[in-house]
Amino acid sequence: QVQLVESGGGLVQPGGSLRLSCAASGFSANSDIIGWFRQAPGKEREGVSCIAYRPRYIDSVKGRFTISRDKDKNTVYLQMDSLEPEDTAVYFCAARWTRYFREMCGFAEHDYESWGQGTQVTVSS
Repeated sequence: QVQLVESGGGLVQPGGSLRLSCAASGFSANSDIIGWFRQAPGKEREGVSCIAYRPRYIDSVKGRFTISRDKDKNTVYLQMDSLEPEDTAVYFCAARWTRYFREMCGFAEHDYESWGQGTQVTVSS
């Protein structure tokens, strides 16, 4: 059964930290492609970070967010530090099977085969 379950969202003050988790079933967190996306109120969903052969980040989160994976727990994490009010959004993880060796990940939503239900992150004082 293919399933992704996010957790770890919540309310945090600016400058604070949160760690999101994406527990995967039917995908390998160690070898398949996992992406984190977010959708802020009134805005389109955007890719934030993904991991495959190498991790990728959008410019606005570079140096603040770190994506990692735990193969034993089959889980991908998104460590978010120095959070800003602009990071407020519903965060989704998505997954697709790797197609070839050393494939790089991207943020094209139609490429992803499975999505989680989302977890709310609110950055506010």
